Amino acid sequence: MPDGQQRAIRQLMASPQRFLNRELSWLQFNQRVLDEADNPAHPLLERLRFLSISASNLDEFDMVRYAGLREQVRAGVTKPSQDGLTPAQQVSEIETASLRLIAAQLDQWRKLKAEMAEQGIFVLEPDDLTRKERAELQDYFNTNIFPILTPLAVDPAHPFPFIPNLGFTIAFDLESETGGEGQVGIVPMPTFVRRFIRLQTGTKPGIRFIPLEDVIGMFLGTLFPGFKEAGRCLFRIVRDSDIEIEEESEDLIREFEVLLKQRRRGRIVR
Repeated sequence: MPDGQQRAIRQLMASPQRFLNRELSWLQFNQRVLDEADNPAHPLLERLRFLSISASNLDEFDMVRYAGLREQVRAGVTKPSQDGLTPAQQVSEIETASLRLIAAQLDQWRKLKAEMAEQGIFVLEPDDLTRKERAELQDYFNTNIFPILTPLAVDPAHPFPFIPNLGFTIAFDLESETGGEGQVGIVPMPTFVRRFIRLQTGTKPGIRFIPLEDVIGMFLGTLFPGFKEAGRCLFRIVRDSDIEIEEESEDLIREFEVLLKQRRRGRIVR
């Protein structure tokens, strides 16, 4: 073998380019999962399931693997991994790749929602509802949703509330109906109510759903009397759920109890 070729082989064997970054490779795998949601060879609702799997995979990745890298950065770790990337470089590249993946997930949801409508499965907005459906939803809201909601005001007298991991929350920009000072209202969405509410069969064809957040917005006056909605934002918190167990701990059960309580209030990672 020529000396030049041997030298090139030795350089390659010593180069970090031989390795793929574990975290970025995982994100590429999750992109391939999302690609299955765009595969017309699968049944439509199976494609929706692939989209859901891709989203839950990303949540788990952020809670454990991405969160662990952020902790390394916070601790000042600068040693590169075998692929040559430091924790800070990995965090930066993961954030860029994750934003692309989330944007692709949103685009895919819009596409699937349109295809479901063609097959008679509708995800509606409040303006799409009939008068009868609005009346039925108000009864459903008053009976099943309103009793378990906890509307909160955010102002200097009321600090921002704690939002649990993976908790959906609606933030409302509220205007006073009497011309007084506006405020910000927070409504954590209950976890044991279906995210999409199926409407009763009526004169309209197909299977019809409406998102829970839209139902809450429709009856906002019940939650914040004297105010009307000027704008809203739906957001969700993803927290650091990575835990490290000291195997030589004297009481492993106690160690788990403490760490699980701490994990509930882990740092926000997304």
